[in-house]
Amino acid sequence: MYETLEVTRDGRGVVTLWLNRADKHNAMSAQMIAELHSAADDLGRDESCRAVVLAAKGKTFCAGGDLAWMRQQFEAEPGVRGQEAGKLAYMLQALNTLPKPLIGRLHGNAFGGGIGLASVCDVAIGADNIVMALTETRLGLIPATIGPYVAARMGEANARRVFMSGRRFDAAEAMGLGLLARAVPEGDLDAAIEAEIAPYLECAPGAVARAKALLRGFGPQIDADVIAHTIDQLADCWAGEEAPEGIGAFFERRKPSWQSGGA
Repeated sequence: MYETLEVTRDGRGVVTLWLNRADKHNAMSAQMIAELHSAADDLGRDESCRAVVLAAKGKTFCAGGDLAWMRQQFEAEPGVRGQEAGKLAYMLQALNTLPKPLIGRLHGNAFGGGIGLASVCDVAIGADNIVMALTETRLGLIPATIGPYVAARMGEANARRVFMSGRRFDAAEAMGLGLLARAVPEGDLDAAIEAEIAPYLECAPGAVARAKALLRGFGPQIDADVIAHTIDQLADCWAGEEAPEGIGAFFERRKPSWQSGGA
């Protein structure tokens, strides 16, 4: 059914969405974004689904947005840029509003959009050797469409520590930031995920869905206006001068102009 995802289901109704672009470090291409959105919509309507785990194949959870896909937007018409940025924004919204428990299983590295995926999970459990970073500003971009979810998860004060600097941080700091609920040895990840799943199977699924929706109403409001603003901000970055320089430098294996020794 999907080319960039693998979907497994057990007899209890626990569905695992596996990001499956291991050769690309699970960077989110336009196709993966569309398939994640479709899967979220389908699982939201699936009464037999009791819980969803978001996991990844290969060595990396998610390296962020696919830079080749982003590079295509530099020469695109403004309307097309907005549409492409919207695909990412609305996929995140679909996962964030999924009326099922969503549990993140993180290992390896989680950069940029990978942190966005962790932030839309109800709980994220990471391997204790994970490396994370909001790397967008190193590439001349900003964490735009993921920003509302990152800020909601971390709080503004914590987010300020890592949102703009692009620096890497480990599992212990990710827990301190509120991004990870727990960090365990990678070999213990499955047991830790099962410990999160099991209580939900004792709960009324309709009540779980209603409680999740109720709780979102108490937190920061990520409404249509907020999402539209993030779409505009990302599209504006693609139309600017820094993103082509930063992403171009990445592909050309050189330093961007704002780094010492850069072009």
